[in-house]
Amino acid sequence: MKPAWTARILTILPEIFPGPLGASLIGKALEQGVWTLDVMDIRDFAKDKHRSVDDTPAGGGPGMVMRADVIGPALDTAAAKMPDTPMVYLSPRGAPLTQEKAHALSAGPGVTLLCGRFEGLDQRVLEARDIEEISIGDFVLAGGEVAACALVEACVRLLPDVLGDAESLVSESFEQGLLEYPQYTRPREWEGRKIPDILLSGDHKKIAEWRHAQAEETTRERRPDLWDRQKKS
Repeated sequence: MKPAWTARILTILPEIFPGPLGASLIGKALEQGVWTLDVMDIRDFAKDKHRSVDDTPAGGGPGMVMRADVIGPALDTAAAKMPDTPMVYLSPRGAPLTQEKAHALSAGPGVTLLCGRFEGLDQRVLEARDIEEISIGDFVLAGGEVAACALVEACVRLLPDVLGDAESLVSESFEQGLLEYPQYTRPREWEGRKIPDILLSGDHKKIAEWRHAQAEETTRERRPDLWDRQKKS
């Protein structure tokens, strides 16, 4: 039997997890063993009685930097638990998290996620352990824990039997290179606004055409970068 997909998270705030990952369908899948969560406290690898994981930046400057001699052993312990699992550092300097990347990670045995804090991580760790840096957006958070939750959810929802509707996955934003078309449901009229007639016509071919046109228009208006990529493909 294939082992469950595993998210191994290294953090100085283990109490944050599972957080949102323990709720709804993602949480149900966790309870059922479809995927597993292993949270490691980085402070367990500190070398002093105060369990310090950071120090002042070399060359001066504000804030503190996570120490290589603490993070390195933590990563090595994580790697020993499950070799051949990609290591990811959640960082605003990283490549953007995409749906394509979520698919690639969900297809493997799991992922090891390092949640940074303070001013970041000693660069030598990233180089010595061949860690991939991934960003969830062009903004800065207080730490990588929220980003880790986002990445794990993006992967877990793609696992078989988690959502239960393969067709819904295909029609979502980014799956076909376009943003998703607008959705409607009952009541038929709300505050003077009606569901578009085409969606109530029963003509599935025309509905599909309308939805595709709406997806193209939304993508063109809101994400010109995606639209340009779509036109080139």
